Amino acid sequence: MNILLQLLLILFLAKIFAEIIERAGFPGILGEMAAGIFLGMLWINPDDDILSFFSMLGAIFLLFIVGYKEINLQEVKASIKIALIPTLCSVIVPFSFGFLLGKAFNLEFIECLFIGVAFSPTSIGVSVRTLIDLDYLSKKIGSTMLSSAILDDIIGIFMFSVLISIATYHHIPTSMQLMIIGGKFVIFLIIMIILGWKVFPVLFTYIHKMQVKESIFAFVFMIAIFSAYLAEVFSLHAVIGAFIGGACLSSIPFAKIEDVQNKVSGISYGIFVPIFFAYIGLSIDLSAIQGAGLFALLVIVLALSSKLIGGFIGTKIAGFNSYDSLIFGVGMMPRAGVELVFISAGRGLGIIGDEIFSAIVLMIVVSVIVSPALLKLVIEYKERSVST
Repeated sequence: MNILLQLLLILFLAKIFAEIIERAGFPGILGEMAAGIFLGMLWINPDDDILSFFSMLGAIFLLFIVGYKEINLQEVKASIKIALIPTLCSVIVPFSFGFLLGKAFNLEFIECLFIGVAFSPTSIGVSVRTLIDLDYLSKKIGSTMLSSAILDDIIGIFMFSVLISIATYHHIPTSMQLMIIGGKFVIFLIIMIILGWKVFPVLFTYIHKMQVKESIFAFVFMIAIFSAYLAEVFSLHAVIGAFIGGACLSSIPFAKIEDVQNKVSGISYGIFVPIFFAYIGLSIDLSAIQGAGLFALLVIVLALSSKLIGGFIGTKIAGFNSYDSLIFGVGMMPRAGVELVFISAGRGLGIIGDEIFSAIVLMIVVSVIVSPALLKLVIEYKERSVST
């Protein structure tokens, strides 16, 4: 099939399916993935290089947007004190569960690490609508949940960058190789910090004075691509660079003009990101899910329960009561965008096969459907218990 027609069908059905799913009260990414599954069952080949390229752009801009629009470095610094312990617990416990699950099924060491990393991040956006509806977003536990989710993603992205570097050795790295991996990441981070602190602010001051149309938007777009490229130069994944590049721009006023942000979001969520999620759907092997059986079931149960347990323990240590700790744990259960980027990259690099990929995608779908309803039940249970 002609590639232009394929892109047209993917975008059209992704938007239609997403609209149907959102009207049903669920996140649109489920519809975009469903569109991919539907097209994959018909005729579109997910191995097409052009589709793969557009999918990669979607992953890059999804992580860039997270850094560019959702990460406020000042707020992250301010929230570290209260959110650090809950965050660490809600990362360490799921990682441990995922790693041990892989060991129980005699998977390779790198696959065990990958499952642990895939269990770790959180998609708080799935829970935000419920928190807003029940007037919990502005409460202490709601704001802690938001701060923790941001830190959670930052830690998860760092873990993923280390995992990708380890995967290049195809064996457990030696102490020297670990030092090289850490050194590359630190050098890349230092370069990006210097650019974000000294170079980009001056650059955007001059760009703001340019008369060429859409110059600020163009340079924001270019920095996303540049950051992704530079990360690959240092043997990191492109999405890691895109996230850090976005974070470097997050505190530069001229780079965060509302009109420019809207245009970056428009091209990302309007075109590239839906193609990425649809491509995930195209890549799902339904027979692999059926064959996964017990493994897929355990991925779902352990991924969700480990977030609940880790979040509950962390918030109890931080001084919250049992009700709020339970709300926090449930609110941290859903996974979505960042996790899909991780598993897509892991599959593309040959770290995981179709069975693990499909099982984790299924877990993400279940978490997105179950978590908001469960969060509402837990909050309503607390309100009833407190009022009696």
